[in-house]
Amino acid sequence: MALTAKTRKVGTVVIVDLDGRITLGESTGILRDELRNLLAEGNKHIILNMQNVGYVDSAGLGELVGAYTTATNQGGSVKLLHLQGKMKDLMQITKLHTIFATYDDEKSAVDSFAAGATA
Repeated sequence: MALTAKTRKVGTVVIVDLDGRITLGESTGILRDELRNLLAEGNKHIILNMQNVGYVDSAGLGELVGAYTTATNQGGSVKLLHLQGKMKDLMQITKLHTIFATYDDEKSAVDSFAAGATA
């Protein structure tokens, strides 16, 4: 299943609802382009809703790290929402849970930007 990305705004926060698999090829390009466009439009607070992401390969993981780095370098922030079982495990194994702020509910994720929290 190809990755789709739909954006919506909650105040100054942009939530990107991802659906599908984040794997090498077209889906990593979709994610990269979506994030670059959001940052180019001046959006600095971005949440990636991973609820409907069934699988992430190493290229997809690299793309998530790249998104985090790009946003941070431009004064923004990327946070993750609704990580599923295997993705939670992957974040622990790779120690990326120490880099990405992750949330289990949307309100907490959105509120974290207002509070100025980074984790």
